[in-house]
Amino acid sequence: MNKLLIVGSVAFDAIETPFGKTDKILGGAGTYIGLSASFFKHQTAIVSVVGEDFPQEYLDLLTARNIDVSAIEIVKGGKTFFWSGRYHNDLNSRDTLVTELNTLADFEPKVPENFKDADVVMLGNLHPLTQISVLDQLTKAPKLVVLDTMNFWMDCALSELKQVIARVDVITVNDEEARQLTGEYSLVKAAAKIQEMGPKFVVIKKGEHGALLFHEKQIFFAPALPLEEVFDPTGAGDTFAGGFTGYIAQSENISFENMKNAIIYGSNMASFCVEEFGTKRMERLQKEEVLERLQQFRALTQFDIALEK
Repeated sequence: MNKLLIVGSVAFDAIETPFGKTDKILGGAGTYIGLSASFFKHQTAIVSVVGEDFPQEYLDLLTARNIDVSAIEIVKGGKTFFWSGRYHNDLNSRDTLVTELNTLADFEPKVPENFKDADVVMLGNLHPLTQISVLDQLTKAPKLVVLDTMNFWMDCALSELKQVIARVDVITVNDEEARQLTGEYSLVKAAAKIQEMGPKFVVIKKGEHGALLFHEKQIFFAPALPLEEVFDPTGAGDTFAGGFTGYIAQSENISFENMKNAIIYGSNMASFCVEEFGTKRMERLQKEEVLERLQQFRALTQFDIALEK
């Protein structure tokens, strides 16, 4: 069975949207990626750090999903990373109200010995130097390394970020970040420039408008499933990444054709995440629901067309 190594924050969030607000709840990129990836068959571990204030019940939740949490460091007397944000009415933009790095400020990731030979590595959104540290600890080259990053690191750690980008196979960014990273407005040109930086595959997420996959001169587009209600987009991108890497780790196939399937699986998982605040929907999601919604995606994207000669 393949091994999936996830590196990302395990944290607290407090969220406000037009539909309501929460107190401190479970969050963090590593959490969303792990919960999403847990629907696929592989060995999984999360490398992260939390404070002594982090509830054991949250760790138990991850363990119950067959996720190895032994590499989630608990800092005695420390406080867990906390983020608070308020979404605008369109849910596509938000304001960060509070960011408390706490234990994440001095985080030095330690990859467990039994995952230093991981087949797939998912580098969640963290400082590029932290991501580099993880890659340096691996004892063999993974079959696939996937990187998620954001505009914040492009603003304050661009040089280090480019070092990471040069070492990964897949990068996932949103359309705004792709344009900032390359200076190109056209996403096709932006993807080509990013491929020149190192990654063989570029995934550009467009939120409610789906996702694009680029490889050499090939392009694939997957729509987002139209939903009746969207309550909270927090973690949707990470949930997408978890579905994407989880499927790849299970299928053991890193071809462009299989990446298309991975994009659909990622989009499918993300469509559940946004239906409730935080991780709540992912916590009670059942495999049967995942398969049923995949059929909806299939119906959405299949069509026959008569080509005139």
